[in-house]
Amino acid sequence: MVLFSSWKGEVVDNRGRSPQDAVEPKAIKLPEEFFKGEKVKAFFGWDGIVIRDPSVDLLEMALKYSEVLAKESCGKCTPCGFGWRLVRQILEGMAKGETGPEYLKVLEDLCQFIRSSSRCSIGQTGPVPILHLIQYFGEELKERISSKRLPSGGRYRYGVTAPCLNACPANLDIPRYVEEIREGRYEESLETIMRGVCLPGTLGRVCVRPCEANCRRALVDGPIAIRLLKRFVADYRRGRALRTQVGERERSGKRVAVIGAGPAGLACAYYLALKGHGVVIFERHESPGGMAFYGIPSYRLPQEILLEEVDWIKRHGVEMRFGVTVGKDVTLSDLLREFDAVFIGVGAQGSGRLGVEGEEAGYRGLIPGVEYLYKVNTGVDPYPEGKRVMVVGGGNVAMDCIRASFRIGKEDVHLVYRRSRAEMPADPEEVKDAEEEGVKFHFLCNPKRIIAEGGKVVAVELIRMELGEPDESGRRRPVPVPGSEFVIETDILVPAVGQVVDLSFIRPEDGIEVSRRNTIIVDPETLQTTREGVFAAGDCVTGPDVLVRAIAGGRKAADRIDRFLRGEPLGATEAEKFQEFFSAIGVFDPEEKVGVPGGMERREPEKLDPERRKHTFEEVEKGFGPQEALQEASRCLKCYRIGMIAY
Repeated sequence: MVLFSSWKGEVVDNRGRSPQDAVEPKAIKLPEEFFKGEKVKAFFGWDGIVIRDPSVDLLEMALKYSEVLAKESCGKCTPCGFGWRLVRQILEGMAKGETGPEYLKVLEDLCQFIRSSSRCSIGQTGPVPILHLIQYFGEELKERISSKRLPSGGRYRYGVTAPCLNACPANLDIPRYVEEIREGRYEESLETIMRGVCLPGTLGRVCVRPCEANCRRALVDGPIAIRLLKRFVADYRRGRALRTQVGERERSGKRVAVIGAGPAGLACAYYLALKGHGVVIFERHESPGGMAFYGIPSYRLPQEILLEEVDWIKRHGVEMRFGVTVGKDVTLSDLLREFDAVFIGVGAQGSGRLGVEGEEAGYRGLIPGVEYLYKVNTGVDPYPEGKRVMVVGGGNVAMDCIRASFRIGKEDVHLVYRRSRAEMPADPEEVKDAEEEGVKFHFLCNPKRIIAEGGKVVAVELIRMELGEPDESGRRRPVPVPGSEFVIETDILVPAVGQVVDLSFIRPEDGIEVSRRNTIIVDPETLQTTREGVFAAGDCVTGPDVLVRAIAGGRKAADRIDRFLRGEPLGATEAEKFQEFFSAIGVFDPEEKVGVPGGMERREPEKLDPERRKHTFEEVEKGFGPQEALQEASRCLKCYRIGMIAY
């Protein structure tokens, strides 16, 4: 039962009420536990306080909270930097019995001053819990101070987050690296980024940027161009040939085998190498990068960018063996005999099926989406005699297929999607770019039958759809409209309706359990499979997912493998648990009235003209220069939030 809550202005006071009569807060759903068996007794955060256990020493918790704020304040503005030290001194005096209740008014005025005059959110939101304590627990505080009781010695944990940081699968410290750009400290900014992701130039081009959807600046005049700022610092170093030296590290003597040189495998290898372990990557293709290399066209991600970043990973001592197929050239059991641990990071490089009439007939011109992109990215026209293309799907693979088609000389390009534009999972920017390049979109349509002549695709029969009730994904289910069939002529049909993982290299004797979805089963906290010493992350665990989540999974696996090799517990870190905790509470409020004057519009990058770019693989989007990056970084509101629990 919640004894008291003031979260987001909703005051719920159950003091004096029986559990049967207690009211549950609607503004916050506070998790019951932090770590397993660790009850959350109280929470102080950016939008108020939540108290569950009456035994919590609120004065002591306020003191501990002020100590955290003083520690985390950057000190660049006086109200926050100096003010929190004063708050801490006052609360410390109260806790020691050296300062009387009359100082509560001084404390309140000081917190109001910090809140109204600080430049960032640590100062603007940090005072809220203390102000709420004074407002709603004033008499209890006076009694507690007057009693001169010693602090209870409670246990507390705190975490730092931000709306953008919490939304990032890799939990990048975005406000920090953006501020470092604003201050011209580009190398430090890149170091901040690379503590979380090892492919900054790659992600700076193709990340789906969930952070920007949770940017508070979007509630004023547009989100910060976070992805482009990441690209800027990566390109800045590259453009100036700044080759940071790789420092010598003490070697652990342990060796880890990594299966797959895609984003998850590269990340795992890089962060293991930083920890001093020997790493060997086994890759069946002749180039690294997985779907980032073979599946993303160079007009979005030039291959040299990715290869240069892979070279940086190799410089840390990571060995890469190409043309090696695990399960054929070497078995998983062989690797376990040679190495101290194994990481599986294979991607989803197979294509899903349409399930329509004629799909199994082997017609020429029917080319799965992943295969289509693989051939395009290796310089091969998948079907030279075909000039008309129809792609089926609504994700980023479908977008890449249709936009790449013009660039290999196809004249007539169609996209068919069974839902409406609003339901498309593809990046809206990619959809907009495809429209500008002349792709013809057919929404609320679905293939019904492939029409062929002489063993070749010549047309597709489609049926119109309407949206029914929501399905398990939360989107409205498309339902065929009887009698609405129509035909579109085409030479090439490209299904891009999903990707599948190939786990055929796993043998029964390997002892690795696979789910009904054909993904590897792992412990969600340790990422260890059902075989001790074998870990997995990325698409082979989650199913087809975004690149940044694969990198985040690889980095997390590196942490767990490192601890496994050192004989340490493998459970979740406190930082990881806090991000889960904050996600459960909700960090970004789309209804918030930010109260910041607008007028600093988001800078958009220059792009090649649609009529020019659709016929070339030259990179479409130009990055920021130093002046543009400075102006964009200056729009950041630095929205850090501090949360503390008593347990």
